[in-house]
This record gives sequence, structure tokens and C-alpha cells, in this order.
Amino acid sequence: MTIGTVAGGRMMMVVHGWLEKIREINRKYATPRITMSRTVKFVLLMLRLYLIFLVILLGYKFWTMLQ
Repeated sequence: MTIGTVAGGRMMMVVHGWLEKIREINRKYATPRITMSRTVKFVLLMLRLYLIFLVILLGYKFWTMLQ
């Protein structure tokens, strides 16, 4: 075994550990503990759409600056 394969194997174990931790957190919070009113759901939807709009706008600005 070379140092590269040992380091690569160790890195894969670290990444696998991180991914497993993320999966565990996602399982824990998969179901909400509080109930949301329709107003709250609507506002969160609007915020999500606004965020998507801003990301698209940022991407468009980046694209136009490249040209």
C-alpha cells in the first residue's frame, strides 16, 4: 500500500462518517414537531420563491459579466 491509498481510504472514511451524520440529522428532523397555519406556509413559499429568484438573478448577472 502506498501513502496515497492509505490517505484516500482514510479520507473516504471521514466523508462516509460525515454523510452518515447528515443522514441521522435528516431522519431526526424529517417530521415537523409544530403545526403551521396556512399563512405561515404561504409566507415560507413566497420566501422560497424569492430566494430562487435572487439566485437566478445572481446567475444571470454572473453570465452577463462573463460575456
